[in-house]
Amino acid sequence: MSLIKQLWTAIALVMTLAFGGSLVVSVLSARHYLEQQLQVKNIDNATSLALSLTQLDKDPVTVELQVSAQFDAGHYRFIRVTAPTGEVIVEKQYEGQLEGAPQWFADLIPIDVQPGQALIQDGWKQFGTISLASHEQYAYKSLWEGTLELLLWFVAGSLFTGVAGTFAIRVITRPLGEVVGQAHAIAERRFLTVGEPRTPELRAVTRAMNDMVGRLKAMFAEESARLEALRKKVNSDPVTGLANREYFLSHLREILTGEQFGSNGSLVVVRLAYLNELNAKLGHQRADQLLKELGQVLYDSGNDHPGQRAGRVKGGEFAVVCPTIASPTAAAQDIHERLCRDWLPHWEGGFPDLFSLAAVGYVRNQGVGDLLSRVDQALAQAQAKGPNSWHAVEEGTHQPSLPAERWRTLLTEAVNGGQLSLAFFPVVRGDASRPLHQEGVIRLQMDGMGQRLSAGDFMPMAANLNLTAPIDLGVVKLAIEHLRQVAGDVAVNLSAETIADFGFRQRLVQLLQNYPDLCPRLLFEVPEYGVFKQFEAFRDLARSLKALGCRVGIEYFGQRFAETDKLASLGLDYIKVHPSYVRGISTNVGNQEFLKGLCAMAHALGITVIALGVESRDDLPLLAQLGFDGATGPGVR
Repeated sequence: MSLIKQLWTAIALVMTLAFGGSLVVSVLSARHYLEQQLQVKNIDNATSLALSLTQLDKDPVTVELQVSAQFDAGHYRFIRVTAPTGEVIVEKQYEGQLEGAPQWFADLIPIDVQPGQALIQDGWKQFGTISLASHEQYAYKSLWEGTLELLLWFVAGSLFTGVAGTFAIRVITRPLGEVVGQAHAIAERRFLTVGEPRTPELRAVTRAMNDMVGRLKAMFAEESARLEALRKKVNSDPVTGLANREYFLSHLREILTGEQFGSNGSLVVVRLAYLNELNAKLGHQRADQLLKELGQVLYDSGNDHPGQRAGRVKGGEFAVVCPTIASPTAAAQDIHERLCRDWLPHWEGGFPDLFSLAAVGYVRNQGVGDLLSRVDQALAQAQAKGPNSWHAVEEGTHQPSLPAERWRTLLTEAVNGGQLSLAFFPVVRGDASRPLHQEGVIRLQMDGMGQRLSAGDFMPMAANLNLTAPIDLGVVKLAIEHLRQVAGDVAVNLSAETIADFGFRQRLVQLLQNYPDLCPRLLFEVPEYGVFKQFEAFRDLARSLKALGCRVGIEYFGQRFAETDKLASLGLDYIKVHPSYVRGISTNVGNQEFLKGLCAMAHALGITVIALGVESRDDLPLLAQLGFDGATGPGVR
């Protein structure tokens, strides 16, 4: 029973007891007072009537008329005149029913008043005795009305006390409600703190809850920092902080074979000239500083380009993969301009011939070895052009492009005309015995071209044209239709640009409210870069979806691991770890240790961990040992 209900029960009980006691005392006191008043009235009226009859003639008519007049005017129960011999000379009695109060009330509280008596004289002789009793119904009426008035006041007082008490309880227990909400948030894997109330008892509870949340956050932050340090140690170059060769090539393979980005992109390679001479002339520390500054410029080049990553692939050779820049010339010009503006002026005084830069394009499923061979040839041509020059190779890398307005028409017609579809891929458990869920990946049927484009081929253009919201809403509708026909769960991906659209979030919630039975089977995931780019919007979206029973996760997790302390307030259901950590896991002991710690930390928060980009079923037992709950990729499809 809630505190409010308990309060009302207590008020009702207390007021009932108070009313009962007060009613008994009040009614008995009033009855005693009325009995006294009626007794006095009976005596006074009997004496007055006897005196009046004593002074009149004693003929029967006169006596009867006098008694009748007194009876009609005085509200009597009876008036009786009896002779000394006991014979009744005149008698008048009230023969009506009790009025002004219910009969049960009169039976419950009887009024007992003795009749008034007086002697009637006839000269020196006694003529008779008069007896009269006033009618009690007026006393009962007064007593009944007083009781009702008392009851009304008690009811009004009870209601006022209840309302005031309810308001007071709500004010007093509001901090308790915040603590309850905090407890629910912890159960949902959202770690929040609340303000401490003034009430000492509630303050102690709130402080204990906040301390627990603080300790959990501290543990989470400490473990995150440890894993981030381990990740950098395993996957980063110790001098520049960029991705090391193994991790960069793993990331490059994912871009070449995955569907997160378009089927075309560029690879830029920067090669330092005469690295040994640089070390000899500058010394170890100054040479490391040169490399750090170069690495920082290359790292910053990807700030506005999702998926763009720089790595150190050899001693003096650095590479940048640009999945969102299809033109090698544009990629080369951008990075060359950054180097000439932010890095070269600090060092070219002592080294006029410092670097060469080359860029080549790639297409989906192209081999890494072939791509690196082409970029080596391009570097030779860049070196031939002179110091600090660049060269880009464009041929054979582009698909026919469409103008923006043609894309707008194509995408709009696709949403309205049913040209969008979902391709489903299984996400299996660690032992591959049964699927965890299916991942629905969007496809676009090109009109008259007979080909189906993946999301990476058209979603960047959709983002430029502000068309991601209707496309994502169409994807959700396709997933709902699929769920209505088959068993199991389905996960769909939402664009980073879409989650910031408040109108889309409203339409999505309205759509899902029509299918409450399907919401527990529907999973929503957002790429990691989109989560941190639109963090507040993602948090609001996650809360809305989880309130409907849907599950929420992050895809391609691990690229921005240093910011994972923000995830403690989201209540995530699952994460899908980036393929660059999973590829070649059987031979990468460092990543094994990192992923084992990541899984342990996620499980402590109740988060399911899924591996992306699994290349072989032979890796599943190892991934299960590391703590992964599920896996997906070309090796398990």
